[in-house]
Amino acid sequence: MHEVRVLLSTYGSRGDVEPLAGLAARLRGLGAQVRVCAPPDEDFAQRLAEVGVPLIPVGPSARALTKAAPPPASLPRRAAELIAGQLDTVTEAAQGCEVLVATGALPAAAGALSVAEKLGVRSVSVTFQQLTLPAPHRRPLAYPGRPLPPEVTDNEALWELDARNADALFGEALNTSRASVGLPPVENVRDYVVGDRPWLATDPVLDPWRKSPDLDVVQTGAWLLPDGRPLPADLTAFLQAGAPPVYVGFGSMPLHAAADIGQVAVEAVRAQGRRVVVARGWAGLAPVDDRDDCLVVGEVNQQALFGRVAAVVHHGGAGTTTTAARAGVPQVVVPQLADQPYWAGRVAGAGHRRGARRSHADVRVPVGRSADGPRPEDPRTSGGRGRPRPHRRDVGGRAAAARRARLSPPARTESGHAAHGTPHPVAASSSPRRPVPSSHRPAVLPSCRPAVLPSCRPAACRLPPATAVTGLTREPLT
Repeated sequence: MHEVRVLLSTYGSRGDVEPLAGLAARLRGLGAQVRVCAPPDEDFAQRLAEVGVPLIPVGPSARALTKAAPPPASLPRRAAELIAGQLDTVTEAAQGCEVLVATGALPAAAGALSVAEKLGVRSVSVTFQQLTLPAPHRRPLAYPGRPLPPEVTDNEALWELDARNADALFGEALNTSRASVGLPPVENVRDYVVGDRPWLATDPVLDPWRKSPDLDVVQTGAWLLPDGRPLPADLTAFLQAGAPPVYVGFGSMPLHAAADIGQVAVEAVRAQGRRVVVARGWAGLAPVDDRDDCLVVGEVNQQALFGRVAAVVHHGGAGTTTTAARAGVPQVVVPQLADQPYWAGRVAGAGHRRGARRSHADVRVPVGRSADGPRPEDPRTSGGRGRPRPHRRDVGGRAAAARRARLSPPARTESGHAAHGTPHPVAASSSPRRPVPSSHRPAVLPSCRPAVLPSCRPAACRLPPATAVTGLTREPLT
């Protein structure tokens, strides 16, 4: 029997690596040989080693980079270094592979997909949140240092601006590296990475995809690895010593702007008469005193822990949100950046659909709460799921043309802009830029001092078994 060799490539935080561990475990179970290119952080290597997959280090430490908080102006330089590193490391790692799965930061994914193109390896782009997939019903995320002009309200115009921003930030670096290996330039970096048929690895109940006319998205379900690790002895003893505590953790967030967030969280939980488990995370949260009602833990099995706590206070990462929803535990989401306000909105929005249709999961959602955080729009319909077709890269061609076509005069008339005789709002995008809208600004816990838990009623969202796309079939990760 032929052994398929698969390379999984990413650059990002724990939320970009953990799903690949789930996919890698499933692929190995089907007899494939799997390698993972990811940042050289020790916790990533350890997690992948637990599923028997080697980590091939690429780029600088993601943890060190996150904690350093480099200025936005350095993004093009860092992207150039990241892309060059991808071409060097991923090219060697991909030798003999038949499939490459690319995810993570946009320039890293662009570099990995360029390697697949050069080697003639089938490839597919995957995202663990849908905000990077162009869609006419919502705004794109803003890049650091490039806020979206608040006076522009046409989402399609903003997506065109998003493509130009990606080209300005990453285009030169990508095309320089591509030229060095004999590849033609890419006209549209974002659309090159997204491709014609991207995979969206999120739960379709918690995060339904609204069908888009320009993208044939394959929603696979969330790639969650069943975690059989026992909880540490001190944590087990703490759980058994009293009423269920509240979990507080912010994952890979460095929390530069909220140095006292650990103390604020503990005080807020204690004010409700609850004990608290604090996850140290990348912010290095530490005990605030020596009282026995608070325990600080390192890396633990969240799947086992969340079913034994009274509530989960977290940053709104895709993985933590999904794990908490699957555990049916109340959530207080305190989003910090990027896609986290979106996940806060999904939790809050699920609560607003009480009594709505039941999907293939048993959805029980009294109310979710985003702790004073923004509430992005709430997609309410899911698109169809097709059979994945690994690789046919569209180098900014058809996909970009289709999106540009939607900005033609007839399309604008339908959307209401030309019909009113107003110029297309993208023409105003060169005006002085103002701060990013509140829907994309971080919300930090100190803004929630008066009441964290009292404002939260339970969000007990039961989700279906996690799934992963393997080959051309959808199989449960169980």
